[in-house]
Amino acid sequence: MYSPVLEKKENPIILGIESSCDETAAAVICGRKVLSNEIASSADIQALYGGVVPEIASRAHTDAIAKVVEKAVQNAGITYDEIDAVAVTYGAGLLGALLVGVSFAKAFAFALNKPLIAVNHIRGHLAAAYLCENSLQPPFITLLASGGHTAVLHTKSEAEFEILGATLDDAVGEAFDKVARVLGLKYPGGPNIERLAKDGEAVIPMPKMLKGGGGYNFSYSGLKTAVINYCHTKEQKGETYDKADVAASFQSAALDVLVEKTVSAAKEKGVTCVTAGGGVVANGYLRQALQTACQKEGLTLVLPERRFCTDNAAMIAAEGLVQYSLGNVADMTLNAKASIPLSATLSTPQNPIKK
Repeated sequence: MYSPVLEKKENPIILGIESSCDETAAAVICGRKVLSNEIASSADIQALYGGVVPEIASRAHTDAIAKVVEKAVQNAGITYDEIDAVAVTYGAGLLGALLVGVSFAKAFAFALNKPLIAVNHIRGHLAAAYLCENSLQPPFITLLASGGHTAVLHTKSEAEFEILGATLDDAVGEAFDKVARVLGLKYPGGPNIERLAKDGEAVIPMPKMLKGGGGYNFSYSGLKTAVINYCHTKEQKGETYDKADVAASFQSAALDVLVEKTVSAAKEKGVTCVTAGGGVVANGYLRQALQTACQKEGLTLVLPERRFCTDNAAMIAAEGLVQYSLGNVADMTLNAKASIPLSATLSTPQNPIKK
């Protein structure tokens, strides 16, 4: 019978499992210390199709997940019995891909009678900062910049945050991928645009008013369309254009506004710390711009290492640690969900923390 008890430990050992897109990942943390972080990616295969094919991703997860989890536990230098909880991404993401991770995690937790923790993938991105600064505690302002989400949040406590603004259409990462296709760059678009932009200059006029209604909201649809129209117009006229300049101009327009609004939010809310999470935060231009802006305003900036910005299981374990501390656990009815609110957590009250 599955009836685990979540014991209160200062530095629990948590196994994290992530399979929301094209990375099959497993990691082990002890408190905020990362003991192992393993990833098997199908990105090279997906690149042949110009993006992620859900069925291919699901099959790749099925083939890799057992080996990846085994490797993560071995490299952490622990036994299965020493694991205190199993944290798994249950949403948001590709449904078939998520089902592989959730099914494996449920079976794994059941077999060892370990608590199961359901993790919101996007909140995992937010929790990545905890892995890089052991003393980090709310309140702080967080910039979320990924392929599916763009938002500025006021993290008031581990359990409570306020969304100050978000994208009203395309996410910034999505815009990077679409512009990359126009420029003839391979998937994934973000890193390839960043590399190309290093050889160019931001000299091409781009829409700067990405306010999407004002406040801390964003709108990337107009910027994406402006780049597409610029390139197509040049091509239709038989005129040449510098793709590196286009990449640099787009990157500057897309990312400068993120920095401006994040710093503005910190000043308005009176907090002295800024964090960031999501795949776009691996972008060197954005990291440097955030560092410069925060230094200018006297703000402390906590950025996850690049390897913890893109999809990984260490961040899932980190959010699992947050939910562990709050006593939130799931049961064997846990199911994958393609779309969930940023605020969503799952808990089973009958499994309280053992004091």
